[in-house]
Amino acid sequence: MGCDGGTIPKRHELVKGPKKVEKVDKNAELAAKWKYCALSQEKLRRPIVSCDLGRLYNKDAIIEYLLDKSAERPNAEAVAHIRGIKDIKELNLTDNPEWEGERRNTKGDRYEDIHCGMFICPVVGLEMNGKHRFCYLQTCGCVFSDRALKEVKTEICHKCGDPFHDEDIVVLNGTKEEVEKLRVKMEERKAKAKTKKSKKSKVAETVSTPSESKGDTQSPQVDVAGSSSLQNGGESSQSAVAGPSGSSSSSSSSKGSKSSTSSASKRSIQDMSEKSEAFKSLFTSHSSAKRTKDQTSNWVTHTPYHF
Repeated sequence: MGCDGGTIPKRHELVKGPKKVEKVDKNAELAAKWKYCALSQEKLRRPIVSCDLGRLYNKDAIIEYLLDKSAERPNAEAVAHIRGIKDIKELNLTDNPEWEGERRNTKGDRYEDIHCGMFICPVVGLEMNGKHRFCYLQTCGCVFSDRALKEVKTEICHKCGDPFHDEDIVVLNGTKEEVEKLRVKMEERKAKAKTKKSKKSKVAETVSTPSESKGDTQSPQVDVAGSSSLQNGGESSQSAVAGPSGSSSSSSSSKGSKSSTSSASKRSIQDMSEKSEAFKSLFTSHSSAKRTKDQTSNWVTHTPYHF
């Protein structure tokens, strides 16, 4: 039974038993949810946004995804419900004074606390590291712990003072059941928004239809005027066929009527007695603006071709 060197193998080395189920490290799972972006898997950095399902993202990663959705990404399923900027909310987070970031253990000779969070609850002071339940408000984006909302029951935000309702509270990185409930709320909210848009479009159509009906009522008058003009045109054509004398008389009468109307509508400023000479001299019809033959110059080309 011995091998080279006199070693004796044990039973577990010779007999293969059932494979053990691999367990996920809870600390690593919490760090992946609360310290890294759900889309790009990069470390969270301001500005940080969240969707209606309570997932954390870097705003830069979301904008890049919306600009180019055709690019391949490892976690594209996590943002399939995000269709625009309106589907996300920028979070108003409170920094943790004990968080030193990457500068804390640059040499590797100090203990690094994995459970230390970058942000805390502004009311209770709990760290946002995954051990405590956190929520954010859709109205203002402020983030609080669930304990703070339960202990201090108000309808006004503790940080900015904006009013909110229980429906505006979204759990961050919740369980599967909580995510399903949030998904149902999101779908209901989108359905309500669609109904509001349809109502607005119907109101716009009802407003536009009366104006169209008015235009239809006015159109017969235009047709009547056109028919009368056509009749007049027919009569004029008949008179033109009758003889040249009738055409000349009709044309002279029309010219006389036009000149009389133009003279009645237009009036020279120089003939107005109530206006002063200084005011009349501003116009080209004044005698001072007119030039004599000596003052007029000959026509000269701008591009002369003679040398």
